[in-house]
Amino acid sequence: MKKTQDKVIISCAVTGSVHTPTMSPHLPLTPDEIARQSIEAAEAGAAIIHLHARDPENGRPTADPRVFDRFVPRIGAATDAIINITTGGSTRMTLEERLAYPLKAKPEMCSLNMGSMNFSIHPAARKISDWRHDWEKPYIEGMEDMIFRNTFRDIKHILQVLGEDCGTRFEFECYDVGHLYNLAHFMDEGLVKGPLFIQSIYGILGGLGPDPENLVLMRTTADRLFGRDNYRFSILGAGRHQMPLLTMGAVMGGNVRVGLEDSLYLGKGQLAKSCAEQVRKIRRILEELSLEIATPAEARAMLGLKGREQVAF
Repeated sequence: MKKTQDKVIISCAVTGSVHTPTMSPHLPLTPDEIARQSIEAAEAGAAIIHLHARDPENGRPTADPRVFDRFVPRIGAATDAIINITTGGSTRMTLEERLAYPLKAKPEMCSLNMGSMNFSIHPAARKISDWRHDWEKPYIEGMEDMIFRNTFRDIKHILQVLGEDCGTRFEFECYDVGHLYNLAHFMDEGLVKGPLFIQSIYGILGGLGPDPENLVLMRTTADRLFGRDNYRFSILGAGRHQMPLLTMGAVMGGNVRVGLEDSLYLGKGQLAKSCAEQVRKIRRILEELSLEIATPAEARAMLGLKGREQVAF
């Protein structure tokens, strides 16, 4: 019998703020769609559901707490999954906007990007000639001149007002090796305590490329900085790199993240019809490798979360 800590946590990032409605008819945009896909993903085996919000009228990313309130409580009522709310939002949002709903909901977990960076998919705009909404093309093309801001002061503020004051723990999103060292800095400052949940990210323009060697580099660097017993490692592969990198990372003892935020596809040239399809696929792969899937209760224990009874939604 494997110990709980050997089981694999599947996270599912349901909609994000990067892809636009034109890119896939299956991208969940309305509160009903986000709720339905989240619940299906949890039923398929995702222990963590990572959530952004979209304007129900046109699918544009929004930080409006009123929109979050239309689907987060529904997901919480229908599943035992850990609800993880973004603090990243989008590159167009202020820190105050990004924190508005997390501070209201006080969730068990939030994402936290560990540094400012160039973050872009602007080359994707060249492949699309017919857009569903007027906002989409300038939104994607404009990423070429946008910075994803998270300064040391921003991160410190989030750790204090969400972490210390609300008891929320974090999915530390690390797009490069330097982000691991930023995290180690905050650990040295006493603002972060283990067990850490480190989401290592590959294949985003502006961050580490999807080379397998980079996965090894991130894993061994995290081992040196934090010690294998003080953190949980997870892998996010963007786009077509999703399943190969997740499989490699799981073999190395890591956890995995899927979802239409990270990739719109299920296989080569095949759009995923739902987030649950991706969850079911990675689950099949993991179980064929004789790996066990963590339940939400097991994931809570592994990550030291405060529990659903202490959230405000």
